[in-house]
Amino acid sequence: MKDSVTSLLLAGVGGQGVLLASDIICKVMMKAGFDVKKSEVHGMAQRGGCVTSHVRYGRKVYSPIAKEGDVNVLISFEKLETLRYLNFLKAGGRVIINEEEILPPSVNLGETAYPADAVDIVRHQFKDVLVVNALDLARKAGNIRAVSIVMLGALSKYLPEASPDDWKSVIGEEFSEKLVPANLKAFDLGRETA
Repeated sequence: MKDSVTSLLLAGVGGQGVLLASDIICKVMMKAGFDVKKSEVHGMAQRGGCVTSHVRYGRKVYSPIAKEGDVNVLISFEKLETLRYLNFLKAGGRVIINEEEILPPSVNLGETAYPADAVDIVRHQFKDVLVVNALDLARKAGNIRAVSIVMLGALSKYLPEASPDDWKSVIGEEFSEKLVPANLKAFDLGRETA
């Protein structure tokens, strides 16, 4: 894998920890010896808008953004955001979906309905789909704000280039001493789910 570039796309809603998760991935992959590039979009994040981050790593990476049809793994922090970014996945790509539903304004206003079959739509197009109840696992870990770390735990199972110790080391550096135990537990619970 060191000779090719792996492209990840993280998608979610403002406040879910998408940018924190992408920062951690970058640090983990640099620790594992890869060249890493990252790009993020967080325009309306503070108002519950969409947030995305591309992370690409390999022996040499020239662009931080993957083009449509070039992403290896889509990590979606919210079900509807999964549908929005499926076109970025390459054939045979992997999808990790957080079960959480955050209703967009059009649904809250009654203008449209939230698609009840979002996961089924994804499974119809891609074989490798993992659905994670990250909020319940974060709650079990002792910190409901650790949803993003649960998702990283699940993702880590699919990225053998970095060891669990690399991930845990970066998580330990990223949080205050008081928050590290719950986040490490969240990581382990996410990893077990995968």
